[in-house]
Amino acid sequence: MSGWLRVAGLGPGGDAQVTPEVRASLDVATDVVGYFPYVARVAERPGLTRHGSDNRVERDRAAFALEMAAEGRRVVVVSSGDPGVFAMASAVFEALEAGPAAWRDLDIRVLPGITAMLAAAARLGAPLGHDFCAINLSDNLKPWDLVEHRLRMAARGGFAMAFYNPRSKARPHQFARTLEILREECGGERLISFARDVARENERLTTVTLAEAEAEMADMRTVVIVGNSQTRRVGGYVYTPRFAAQESAG
Repeated sequence: MSGWLRVAGLGPGGDAQVTPEVRASLDVATDVVGYFPYVARVAERPGLTRHGSDNRVERDRAAFALEMAAEGRRVVVVSSGDPGVFAMASAVFEALEAGPAAWRDLDIRVLPGITAMLAAAARLGAPLGHDFCAINLSDNLKPWDLVEHRLRMAARGGFAMAFYNPRSKARPHQFARTLEILREECGGERLISFARDVARENERLTTVTLAEAEAEMADMRTVVIVGNSQTRRVGGYVYTPRFAAQESAG
């Protein structure tokens, strides 16, 4: 097959955070596929067709991209951040597994990008300087009970935590519940940072304690980072030391 498929991360928003590898693939692509706002970030040019779609049709979008690649086209599926972090890479391989056997002979490559989590951490200082985990707070693809369980286990394990999709109009109560759980498990003095529109013109960074945090501080354009018990402020920065102290198991 002469076609190929690339699954590319466009970074958190700023053009400077799109990698040269991703740019090179976009420069020779015949088709770009993705959620409307991400496709819009790819400049129009002769020979390129942009295919935007809704954010809840990931599996269909992936199958469409694979079909075009099988027809000999050079296709880039775009995500924000990194395509392997709560994004399109898994959807592509789900479609590949369910699709025709011939698709498995396609040249498919996942091109990494800078995640919103890492961009936010860099702007804040180094809050993820020791062990950390990332949790998607949306319950669209998993039950809320599982989200709560993972929150508690991560807190008890002493991890710093980064949260994606913290609070939407459809589920405004869930981030308030997240804060309740964190206060129960970590106490009120733990630092929590809100990075909204990171790497974009309207970027806003806010760091408070869990006792001071309010659910309204987060929305779907915000990455939330909670430190571990050693995370601290120095000047205008937040960082987590590289050493580990004994964490409470309770």
